[in-house]
Amino acid sequence: MISLSGVMAPGPVTTMAIAMGARSRYAGILIAVGHGIVEFPLMILIMLGMDKLLKLTNTKIVIGLAGGVFLLVMAIQMIYTIKSSENQEVKVSKTRPITAGIILSGSNPYFLLWWATVGLTLAVSAKELGIWAFALFAVIHWLCDLIWLSALSWASFKGSRLLGPGRQKVVLLICSVVLFAFGLFFVYNAAGTLMKLTLIRNY
Repeated sequence: MISLSGVMAPGPVTTMAIAMGARSRYAGILIAVGHGIVEFPLMILIMLGMDKLLKLTNTKIVIGLAGGVFLLVMAIQMIYTIKSSENQEVKVSKTRPITAGIILSGSNPYFLLWWATVGLTLAVSAKELGIWAFALFAVIHWLCDLIWLSALSWASFKGSRLLGPGRQKVVLLICSVVLFAFGLFFVYNAAGTLMKLTLIRNY
């Protein structure tokens, strides 16, 4: 249940599953695979002490700025795609969901912070029961991602088929605006933290 609280929290990966799901019902599965490529090694690294690195202020700033800029660029590209109806089908359908899952997961500072705090506690508790309990926890957590993202992309695909091409553009536009908002939020928080850190060091 705690894993589900992190899995179902709205974020860039959730938004992309809906956006790509408008074109492919299997997009959520592939995004979950990309997400897992980042998440499984991250679980192991955190157990080895990487959580201390993720909690560092400088790390949060770098990930926040880089992730925010990436989301802003992705949102702008998506908006451009929507405006160009001739190229919309090609650009959206050829976007690689696995790659999107990897980049959106690795560039999300709050996903990494969740694993350095809540996720670490769960992982340690599972490890205390044995290595197989930890492995079971890791697999079940990822399966929550897989089921949730698959459900989102499937619902988006079915809804898009019923709504038609015009409404598909609306769905994609909403998703691009949400990604843009997340990008601004990440950059704003990282820049704010950087400014506070600079002021403290100057004084």
